[in-house]
Amino acid sequence: QVQLVESGGGLVQAGDSVRLSCEGSARAFNTKALGWFRQAPGKEREFVATISWGGDTTNYADSVKGRFTISRDNVKNMVYLQMNSLKPDDTAVYYCASGPSWRWRSTRPVDFDAWGQGTQVTVSS
Repeated sequence: QVQLVESGGGLVQAGDSVRLSCEGSARAFNTKALGWFRQAPGKEREFVATISWGGDTTNYADSVKGRFTISRDNVKNMVYLQMNSLKPDDTAVYYCASGPSWRWRSTRPVDFDAWGQGTQVTVSS
């Protein structure tokens, strides 16, 4: 069974830092590319960051580059999103996702076939 469970969201102030975590089943992690996406109210789900199976290559949306860092621990079946210098525009539900290893550069939600339930991040000004 493929399972992904996010945690770590909450209400923070602009400029704060938050680390999101996502724990998955072995099936969700083994040889998979992993990604973080987000969806704000009334908007489509959008790409945030992805990481390759080995963790040595990453890809970021321009809007978060330099502020967010994605990482993974394949022993613990965990993927993280460290978010620094948060802005009100970062307010959204954040989802982790897994997909085929060759999708590590993809920015399209449709290319990822397993999803967590999401965790809310709200950034106040």
